[in-house]
Amino acid sequence: MTSTETTPERATTPTLKAVGHVALTVRDLAVSVPWYQALIGAEPVLDEDTGPFRHVVFVLGETMLGLHQFPEGIEDVAHTPRRPGLDHMAFAVTDRQELVAWARRLEAMGIEHGGIVDAPYGSGLAIKDPDGLPLELFAPPGD
Repeated sequence: MTSTETTPERATTPTLKAVGHVALTVRDLAVSVPWYQALIGAEPVLDEDTGPFRHVVFVLGETMLGLHQFPEGIEDVAHTPRRPGLDHMAFAVTDRQELVAWARRLEAMGIEHGGIVDAPYGSGLAIKDPDGLPLELFAPPGD
């Protein structure tokens, strides 16, 4: 089979587009919302109490980022990428030079980061949110 041919399974598989939204559970929206507002540089587009949880939503390009808080609280267990579930969430940036600018901005905001790490598949800058959730700013490989 050549690379231009499709299998019967592929021909009937609906297409997935980019990630539509990500929802993160946080301990306290009063702490997390201002932190994400400062990081993103934008106001949320939605703040709604659904009954089972309250959520605040930001728009990042074509993706929405929701922060959820449950009225009964959450299990107070530290995040670890070695447990099934989300390992980390990465925000895309244009290039490595933009990562350098982000490193300076994070330092000015008092947000600790792990420094820029380069790999053949791109460059990343790791941070944690107020709940210790791992986030990354990621640039594709380039010159």
